[in-house]
Amino acid sequence: MKALLADRIADPGAEMLREAGIEVISDPNLSGDALAAATAETGADVLVVRSTRVTADTLRAGRLKLVVRAGAGLDTIDVATAAELGVRVANCPGSNAAAVAELAFGLLIALDRHIADNVADLRVGRWNKQGYSKARGLRGSTLGLLGTGATGRAMIPIARAFGMEVIAWSRSLSPALASELGVDRRARAVEVARDADVVSVHVALTADTRHLVNAALLSAMRPGGYLINTSRAEVVDEGALAEAVRSKGLRAGLDVFEGEPPTPMPSPVSNALFGLPGVIGTHHIGGATAQAHRAVAEEMARAVIEFALTGRAGNPVELL
Repeated sequence: MKALLADRIADPGAEMLREAGIEVISDPNLSGDALAAATAETGADVLVVRSTRVTADTLRAGRLKLVVRAGAGLDTIDVATAAELGVRVANCPGSNAAAVAELAFGLLIALDRHIADNVADLRVGRWNKQGYSKARGLRGSTLGLLGTGATGRAMIPIARAFGMEVIAWSRSLSPALASELGVDRRARAVEVARDADVVSVHVALTADTRHLVNAALLSAMRPGGYLINTSRAEVVDEGALAEAVRSKGLRAGLDVFEGEPPTPMPSPVSNALFGLPGVIGTHHIGGATAQAHRAVAEEMARAVIEFALTGRAGNPVELL
């Protein structure tokens, strides 16, 4: 069996595959037409990607049997064409949950303590202790989770360590599961927005979650409330968010946003949200820690090895 690794995959992923007798072809610079060509030329059975898009052309180009996303989401893979062709799709859910939760709280603390503006002023020699001594503080406030998958659940113990109450909504959050997780359940996402001081978004991008954070939900948030998004840009209606920032003083910490460059290399980027006071961001680095990269690589290898041994992929995704 041949596995084509079309992104940079951390150690020990490739070595685990080789030890299992799988031929590994690694070319992390492949994308677009070059990826489709390499898929055909190598005769790969398995394609492994992180952020590289897997289009219909790539899926049709060779003899692929399995595509593995070395990450949690699937929005970069044409799953409809994969289903049509009988190509299995798997991912690595939960492997980077701790890293994403850490960044979400980093953004929250940075918002509350104005850390980004503090640093910017110091870098140009400006001292403003009085202006930056007006943080609200997190202890005793309420964190509202939209989504209680692996990352949402990883947020809960961190919030408790900060002395925060936690409320949550997701389609799969039953009263019994909410009790098990120790969170107060809300029946609708807008109820979380209404009752929380901080809303943190942790849902996969689907047709149902696109613009889940819309004008109605943002209008339900408390004036001056905080929004954290480390999931996918399309989950938030950015036009509505900009208006809420201007009209009711909402503040936002975003790891994902519209207009992200398709390359991890330094590139120009433009998004009007970051020109608004109270909006800060990072460079889609939620899962980018050495610990997370290793965990994802190991989970990817396990999925491929299981497929090689049994014909069943680890962490399979149900396709339409």
